[in-house]
Amino acid sequence: MSGQLTWYVARAAGLIAWALLTASVVWGLTLSTKIFGRRPRPNWLLDLHRYLGGLATIFVGVHVVAIVADSYVHFGLVSVLVPFASTWRPVAVAWGVAALYLLVAVEVTSLARKRLPRRMWRAVHVASFPLFLFSTIHAVTAGSDARTWVFAGAAVAAVSMVSVLTAIRVSRDTAPARASRIGSAEQRVMQRLAVESDRRPLVAR
Repeated sequence: MSGQLTWYVARAAGLIAWALLTASVVWGLTLSTKIFGRRPRPNWLLDLHRYLGGLATIFVGVHVVAIVADSYVHFGLVSVLVPFASTWRPVAVAWGVAALYLLVAVEVTSLARKRLPRRMWRAVHVASFPLFLFSTIHAVTAGSDARTWVFAGAAVAAVSMVSVLTAIRVSRDTAPARASRIGSAEQRVMQRLAVESDRRPLVAR
């Protein structure tokens, strides 16, 4: 029974961790895209994003510990910490190992955000996108519940939401740059027309 218990704990913790991570990414994109408007947001909205990420980290830890403790597949520390070291579905497990390191990097820099340069924090925080991608691939390829229609529907919905919100975020981030380039181009054209107009000889009437 103990072997079955650790296996069920590993499965449940993995699914919950993926769901919490997805919720954190979706909520973070929702806040950054300002879909709810540009009015000042209450602090609890940003705190919710952080709590979801923190809970995801905790459940990932439970997932890893339960996997190592399980006696069915016989995972060791090397198998869960080194990509492609696992003898059981090495590629599928490697996606999870990579996601684990990205999660740790994002969470550690988020906790130390006030002590880090903003540019460094933002550069690391962008790793949330490959983190979501890697964890989803790991869940689909290594998870024993991936073939259920419930998880398949949840995965499709999650990927769709993240993709749409990311597209909105990118379009809004690049809009000011495009407007600036267009404005500069129009200004150069006007200046060129003005110079050409000054060079034209006056025609006596």
